[in-house]
Parts: sequence; structure tokens; C-alpha cells
Amino acid sequence: MGLGSNLSNPVKQINQAVVTLGSLPKTSVITCSKLYGSAPQGPQDQPDFVNAVCQLTTELLPLALLSALQGIELAQGRVKKRHWGERLIDLDILLFDDVTLSLPELTIPHIEISNRDFVLIPLFEIAPDLIVPNQGSLRNLIAQLKTTYLHPLSLFTV
Repeated sequence: MGLGSNLSNPVKQINQAVVTLGSLPKTSVITCSKLYGSAPQGPQDQPDFVNAVCQLTTELLPLALLSALQGIELAQGRVKKRHWGERLIDLDILLFDDVTLSLPELTIPHIEISNRDFVLIPLFEIAPDLIVPNQGSLRNLIAQLKTTYLHPLSLFTV
């Protein structure tokens, strides 16, 4: 699970989302990475992001989990102003066991996972031996990053 925010106290937004994730039916938060600051990948006229990743266990199916995540985003006040723009909270399904899925509303693994330092590095922190289906090991994906703009912010506490 990828989490990101760059508006209205991003650390608070991410912490609130993690608490809410843990309250979803048949879902538990197993572990979370540290918080990382990162430059926006989209328009540069917005604040830097705070990002983290969490590992969940859930009995929800992928589309039901997606719907629940979108509900959390709406409940926290997310309004999409522009593509890759600023946001209160962004919750993404990065991986779902070894599932691969390609639907108009959901792609697993996340379609941009191999290009995002703010996903790969925190993911490596909590699952260094992870293999991304059809893409390879996290180690190799990180080695292929051209550059990284991440900096650790703090220990993640919920």
C-alpha cells in the first residue's frame, strides 16, 4: 500500500489514513515504513510530498480494497485538482500477493511502481527480498533508478 500527501499537514494525513486502513473489515496493518519526503513527480509548483508504504493483510478482494481506499480518500477530503497534482491523501494498491491484474480502474502491480523512488525505497525498507511480479527484485529495480529525491523524515508512528 502506497501513501502520499502534500497538503494540510501531510504527516497527520498519512497517520490518519493508516489508522483508518487498520479499521477496514477483515484488514490489518502489519508494518509501515518510515516517512519520506520527496519532490513532486508532476507539476513542480506544489509542495513536496510525504510518502510511506504499509503492508496489509486483508480478506477483501482487490476491487473491494480499491473501493475502500477511495472511500478513505474521500472521507479525508481528497479532491483531485490536476493530474499528479497536490492532494490531501493518495492511497495506492502497489501489490496484492502475487496477483497481476489489468483493468481500466486497477492495475496490479501498480503501473508506475518501477519508476517511483518514493515507493521502491520505502518498500525495500519493509520487504527487502520482495520480488515484484513480472518486474524483478526490489534491489534490481532500485539499482535501475536514474536518481532519487527522497530523504527520510522520521520514524513512522501511528
